[in-house]
Amino acid sequence: MASPTISIKNRSAFHEYFIDDTYVAGMVLLGTEVKSLREGRGSFNDSYCIIHKGELWLKSLHISPYSHGTVNNHDPDRDRKLLLQKREIRKIQAKLKEKGYTLVPLKIFMNDRNFIKIEIGLGKGKKLYDKRESIKQKDVEREMKRFLK
Repeated sequence: MASPTISIKNRSAFHEYFIDDTYVAGMVLLGTEVKSLREGRGSFNDSYCIIHKGELWLKSLHISPYSHGTVNNHDPDRDRKLLLQKREIRKIQAKLKEKGYTLVPLKIFMNDRNFIKIEIGLGKGKKLYDKRESIKQKDVEREMKRFLK
């Protein structure tokens, strides 16, 4: 039996930020967290990434407790370490020192070897008028698709 593929997306990230670079990182997870993510029970609300002592950490990603877990179930909002190469972390750290850049989680997925990975993006915050422009563009594209059908 093939394991279910996971794809949990952070929809608000593309609305709030201009994403310049993306990186794929591994995550240090507990067993019950993996099982819960396979059920699709993760939420990106207000989650962000930081670099602390040369390591990349994911803060406030909510992974619901596993439904069949026992007393050994995980803490839903714990900090999780992300696995990237040192040179990539240094490159990200140099970009973060520039004004306006932030590191945002974009999506969680399962790769071809059934490892759970996270895609993180280096982005700059959008202004209100940029967000309005994005909404207008999406509306125009939606209307064009509707008209062509």
